[in-house]
Amino acid sequence: MTVHTGQCLCGQVRFTVTAEPSGARACWCRDCQRIASGSATVNVLFAEEAVVYSGAISTLRMTADSGNTVERGFCPECGAQLYSKTVEPSGMPMRVRAGTLDDPELIAPSSLIWVSSAPSWACLDPGLPHHGRGPDSPLVEAG
Repeated sequence: MTVHTGQCLCGQVRFTVTAEPSGARACWCRDCQRIASGSATVNVLFAEEAVVYSGAISTLRMTADSGNTVERGFCPECGAQLYSKTVEPSGMPMRVRAGTLDDPELIAPSSLIWVSSAPSWACLDPGLPHHGRGPDSPLVEAG
């Protein structure tokens, strides 16, 4: 069985994942820009049941730009963002923040989402598909 590991900035929260990622993408929604101090978040997608955290985690539930109810998990000590998951509707993969994985080379983003919210100065990879909103939204022209 493949096991991937990771942690928050201070090491108080650690996690293991017992599955391969189903994908990765960079998100430019306004919530993610706030989380990432102005840039996109890079998120690795895993089945929620394959991800196990140890250590205290603080959570925040809110309505995302998509209208979905999203839970964001972070370390209460260092504040590092660990994951986000869609609570309603259910059944979507958990989005583990790529920077928290011990192996940053595990998987590269294969698409950009919410590029309609990206600032004009954003560096958007022209080699990746650009979705104006969420991952199921129509593609928009790069550039």
